[in-house]
Formats: sequence, C-alpha cells, structure tokens
Amino acid sequence: MLERRYLFPHVIEMNYQARRRLGVNVFLIDGGDEFLLIDIGYEDTVDEIVELIRQMDFSLSTCKMIIATHADADHVQGLRRAAEIFKASVASHPAAFEPLESGDEIMTFATIKAQQFQIPMPRCKVDLKLNEGDVIEVGSQRLEVWHTPGHTEGQLSFKLNNLLFSGDNIYKESCVGAIDDHHGSDLEAFIESLQRIRNDDSEFLLPSHGFVFRRDNSIIDAAIKRL
Repeated sequence: MLERRYLFPHVIEMNYQARRRLGVNVFLIDGGDEFLLIDIGYEDTVDEIVELIRQMDFSLSTCKMIIATHADADHVQGLRRAAEIFKASVASHPAAFEPLESGDEIMTFATIKAQQFQIPMPRCKVDLKLNEGDVIEVGSQRLEVWHTPGHTEGQLSFKLNNLLFSGDNIYKESCVGAIDDHHGSDLEAFIESLQRIRNDDSEFLLPSHGFVFRRDNSIIDAAIKRL
C-alpha cells in the first residue's frame, strides 16, 4: 500500500502523489467514506491515476463523482474512461455540457490548427450540472461551487474551508489561462473572476497547473494588469 501524501487535510494531488508530472493537476478530495476527483487529465494517464488511487487503499467504488473544472482536453480527455472505471457520475458547469457530450474538438482545444495539434476527444455523458452557489457534499467535506468564467464560459472553481481550487484562472507566476474567442473566452468576465478571487478570504490557491501557493493579492493584481 502507498502512503497517502496529503497536501492539506483531505486533499491529495495526483502529480505530487506520483512524484512525477502526469499532466494537469488532479485533485482527490477525501471525505472519509467517499471521495471525488477534480479533473482527470489526458486519457493516457487515467490508468496510472486509477492504480495510484487503488494503491493508496481507496475503494474505487467510493468515487462519488469526477468534476470537470471546464471542458479543455488537457483536463478532461480521459473523463469518459475514468467514469467507466470508477462507475462514477460526471459533473460540469452547464456551459461545458455540450462540448463534453459532443466531443467538440475545437471548443475543447483538442484541435488547434495553428499549432498543428490534434488529439481525439471522446464524447462523455454529463450526469450533473453544477451552478454558482451549489454545495457538493463528499463524506465529511463540503465544496462550494463558484462559477468563474473568463478563460471559458464553463470554468468552475471550488472552495473547501480555507482552500480555493482556482482552475485556469490564476497561477503562481501571475499567469492566467489562454484567452481565445472561439474557445468561449471573455476578457471582462475573466477580470471579474480574478477580482472575486482577490477579494475572497481563502488562504491558499490550488490551480489546475503548477504549484499550490498562498493567496497573494499582488500576484492577482499583476495578472489583472496583464489582461
């Protein structure tokens, strides 16, 4: 059995657990008698993530759901395969519902012609639509759902006690997620989302890429200026 490497109480990040980079940050929220996953990453890393979870002595049948922070392929290409393995529900914002269910390669950035980049985007049924103000209960833990559009219309963030899972809104280096009109980006909404994060009382931000960091308004201010 593998020792569980918690970043914070009830929070495991699978790249950190694996001690190597698997791709996008995949967060496991341990509620005690059940768990959920925030994002899953590319399809070719799903089996390794599943095996890590098994080796940490989690019962796969206690996976309550897999949440898509948004519908970008680097976050969700493996969603259908993971849902089949865990037999778990899939959840997303309503704006991410159509690109996930149709496997839209353009909206999900699975195909970027200018970069000669193309990967398959398996269609995935979405079982639960998450909206601003919803609360997700997973065992003893409660996640507050934030709708933080800008990078995409369907971008979600989640607050757990003093932690904010901030998706592609903001990274430690004051960078932000890509802005592309056909991808559903909205500059004004992005700034509003960053201002909301700035004004929150969360102590740590857990982005979808890169390092977890202590919330620092100067970092967020620099990101807003870049926009």
